[in-house]
Amino acid sequence: IVKQRRYSSLDDINNAAVPSSSSEPPPSPEKMKARLLSVWNNVKYGWTVRTKTTFSKDAPIFLLGVMYHHKVQGYCDGVNRSFRDFMEDFASRLWFTYRRDFPAIPGTDITTDCGWGCMLRSGQMILAQALLNHMTSRQWRWNSKHSEANDFLHRYILKWFGDKPGNHFSLHELIRAGHQGGKKAGDWYGPSSVAYILKDVVAEAARHELKLKDLCIYVAQDCTVYLEDVAALCTSNGTMAWRSVILLVPVRLGGDKMNEAYVPCVQAMLASKSCIGIIGGRPRHSLYFLGYQEDKVIYMDPHYCQDVVDTHTTDFSVESFHCSWPRKMSFARMDPSCTIGFYCKTRQEFDSFVENIKELTVPERSPQKYPVFLVANGSSASNSDMTPDLHGDDRILHVVQHFVHSDGTVRRNSEDYVML
Repeated sequence: IVKQRRYSSLDDINNAAVPSSSSEPPPSPEKMKARLLSVWNNVKYGWTVRTKTTFSKDAPIFLLGVMYHHKVQGYCDGVNRSFRDFMEDFASRLWFTYRRDFPAIPGTDITTDCGWGCMLRSGQMILAQALLNHMTSRQWRWNSKHSEANDFLHRYILKWFGDKPGNHFSLHELIRAGHQGGKKAGDWYGPSSVAYILKDVVAEAARHELKLKDLCIYVAQDCTVYLEDVAALCTSNGTMAWRSVILLVPVRLGGDKMNEAYVPCVQAMLASKSCIGIIGGRPRHSLYFLGYQEDKVIYMDPHYCQDVVDTHTTDFSVESFHCSWPRKMSFARMDPSCTIGFYCKTRQEFDSFVENIKELTVPERSPQKYPVFLVANGSSASNSDMTPDLHGDDRILHVVQHFVHSDGTVRRNSEDYVML
C-alpha cells in the first residue's frame, strides 16, 4: 500500500490564522471564517480518519463485490496476505473530501465546501468507482505494479473531478447542475437530489468527452427500475449498440432510523459484483459505503478538509485522492435515506443484474417482505397513470424546517423526498 502524507489537526491550527509578516493584505472575514471552519472540522474529524480500525481475522470482508478471507482464498501465508490484499483494494478507491482555497464558485465568493458539501463528495466517490470500472476494471489497483496506460487513466479520471469550473465532475459543475433543482452552494444535498445531479453531469460530459459517449446514468423512480426505460436510455445514442449504465436507486430503509430487517439486503448488495457503493450516512453526515464485515459497514469519510489540488498541472499529486484507513460503523447507525449504485458494462451484465438482484432486495426477516426496490417490466410512464406527471428534479420535494432554540437562535434543516 502506498503510504500517504497527512497533516495533523495541530499542523492545521498552526497554519490557519498566523498573521503574515509580508506585505500581503489580510484575508477577508469570509475567508478567515472558512479557514477557521476547516480547522475546526479537521479537529473534529481528522483524528477519526487516521484512527486504526480493527478487523476480525475469522470473518470475511466484502468490498464492492470482492470477498477477502484467508480460508476461502487459500493463501499460503494465511490471514496477513488476505488482509493486505483488502487494504490495497480499499486504498485504490478514489477518495473525495472537503477542499479549501479552490476557485470561487461562480456567482459567490465561496472557496471551500467545508461544512456543507459532504453529500456531493460522496456522490463524486460513487461516480468515480463507476468510472474506474468503466475505463479500467474492478481489478485495477493503485500500486507500483500498474501499467503506464492505467496510470494515465487514473490521472485522466481525477482531472475530471478537479475543483475548478469546467471540469466535468468538479464540485462547481455539480452545483451548477443542482441549480435547476433549486439547490445552491452551501445548501444540504440529499442522496436523491445528488443522484439526479450525477445523471445530468454525466449526460452533459458524454456530449463532449469521447471516452464517456458509451456511458449513461439511470435514476430509478418510485423505488423501481423499469426495464423498458433502461433499454430506451441505453440505446438512445442513435445506434443499436448498448451503452454501459450506472443505476442509481434512491431508497428509504426505515422511518427515523434504519430498519434492521433491511441490513441483510444491504450486505447482499454490497457483496454483489455489480455494486459500486451506497451514498447516505448518519443524519446530516454523509458517507460513502463500500463494504462490510459482520454487522459493521465499511465506509469512506469525506469530512476531512484538504488543500485544493490543481489536476491540470503536470504530475499533480494523487495521494490526497486515496485513503489508507478504512472505517467501520454499525449498520444501525446508517441514515435510512440513501442511494444505492450499480454498474453494468454490457447488456449481458445488465440481464444478469436483473436476474440476481430480485432475491437480494427482499428482507427475509420482515413479515411484510417489502423489497428494498423493485425491478419491473414496462416504463415509468405506463405505470404512472394515477400519479402526477413529474420527471427528474420535479419529483424531489425539498422540505425546509426551522427550529427556534430557547436562546432565540434559529437552526435550519432540510430533507429531500422523492415524490411517488
